[in-house]
Amino acid sequence: MYTLKKSLGQHFLKDENICRKIVEALQQEPLSKLLEVGPGGGALTKYLKDVPAIDFKAIEIDDEKVAYLSGTYPELKDKIVHESFLDTLPPFEGEFTIVGNFPYNISTQILFKVLDWKEQVPVVVGMFQKEVAQRVAAPSGNKVYGCSAFWYRRFTM
Repeated sequence: MYTLKKSLGQHFLKDENICRKIVEALQQEPLSKLLEVGPGGGALTKYLKDVPAIDFKAIEIDDEKVAYLSGTYPELKDKIVHESFLDTLPPFEGEFTIVGNFPYNISTQILFKVLDWKEQVPVVVGMFQKEVAQRVAAPSGNKVYGCSAFWYRRFTM
């Protein structure tokens, strides 16, 4: 099995209904290339790997989770990028979609990294800590409004 590492901001998605809703939301937009950020124990991965006609990759920094995912889903052997999302280059040529249950301690950094890739990433679907989501969705002039909120509205995350 695997352990939760608070030092990496890990929090695992356990609600199967939420997992299915995230996968359904992804499929509302054209989808050919998909990057899962921080798959952890594979709660979303187990559904994403079976979405038809997509080029799927997952990026995971945690050695233990990479070993777990590789052992549990051998078909993902060459699809797991073992490094930090914050340090990686875009894993695809052209446009791709990002999905994840984003680690709470780097959620804002993830959004800024995706902003760097805005020409390639038209859609992001995932879960954020409530406070991060409120900041992203806040209207201009609101006390919680931040730079990431501007990006949300402009690029329709």
